[in-house]
Amino acid sequence: MKKPTDTFKLTNGVEVPCIGFGTWQTPDGEVAKQSVLDAIECGYIHIDTAAIYGNEGSVGDGIRESGVDRKDLFITTKLWNDSHDYHACKKAFAESMKRLGLEYLDLYLVHWPNPVDIRDKFEETTKSMWKAMEELYEEGKVRAIGVSNYLPHHLDYLLSIAKIKPMVNQIRIYPGSVPQENIDYCTKHEMLIQAYSPLGTGSLLGAKPLQDIADKYDTTIAKLCIKWSLQRGFNPLPKSVTTGRIKDNLDVFGFEISDEDMAILNSIENFGEAEADPDKVGF
Repeated sequence: MKKPTDTFKLTNGVEVPCIGFGTWQTPDGEVAKQSVLDAIECGYIHIDTAAIYGNEGSVGDGIRESGVDRKDLFITTKLWNDSHDYHACKKAFAESMKRLGLEYLDLYLVHWPNPVDIRDKFEETTKSMWKAMEELYEEGKVRAIGVSNYLPHHLDYLLSIAKIKPMVNQIRIYPGSVPQENIDYCTKHEMLIQAYSPLGTGSLLGAKPLQDIADKYDTTIAKLCIKWSLQRGFNPLPKSVTTGRIKDNLDVFGFEISDEDMAILNSIENFGEAEADPDKVGF
C-alpha cells in the first residue's frame, strides 16, 4: 500500500480502501458529524460505523455535508445482536439505511456471532439471519457482506450453510493482540481481515517498546501501529475525534517498517486490553 486510495480486493471484486475511519465510541451529534467531515476532508474515503454505536444518523450527516459523491466513498455498518433473525435483519438494515440516509451500503457486517439471548440457538438463528444478509447482497442493497468478532468455530458453521460466503471478518488486532489462529483461518478462506482498535483503544500510545521503534522512524506510536497493520495485510480502522490525529493517522505512507522491527512487533504478547470472548460476553 503506497497511498490512502490504495485498496484491498474482496473475493467478489469489490475494492476496500486500505485505511478506514472508525467511529466506535464517538459520541452521537456534532462530534460524530464533525469527525466524519474532518476525516473526509483529510482524505479518508472509507467510513465504518454500526447500529449499536448510536451515531449512524450523525455519521450520515457528515457524509452528506462533505459534498463528496456517494460513489467515491466506502461505507460500512453492522447488524446488532437483537436482530439475528431473517425478518429482524431486514428491518434492522432498513433502519440503519434510514438513519444513514443512504440508498445502498458498501459493506454490511454481522457485529457479533453468538448473542447472549440466543446462545442456545446459534445454528438456527445464524442460518435465518445469513439468508437475509445474502438477499440484501443479491438485491444490490449492499455491495459486500461479512462478519465481525467471529472465531473459526463460528465460521465453520457459517461456511457450511452459506450460499454467499462472508468476504470480511472485522476483529480486534494490534501489536500485542494478534489472534493468529483466526487470522490464518480467514486468510485460508479468502476473507479480508479488518483490524478494529488498531491502537488498542489508546492503550498502546504510552508503551515504551513501541516508542523505541517509532523513534527509529521519526514517527508516532499510532502511525507505527497503523503501518504495522497494513504491512501485515490487515485493513486498519483507526478512530479519533481530534482533527490533527485524524490527519496523522492517514499519513503512514512515508516509511516502511523493517523485517527485524516487524518481527519485534509481531512478538509482543498480551499487551493492552484482553480480547472479548464472543461466546461469553454478556450481550
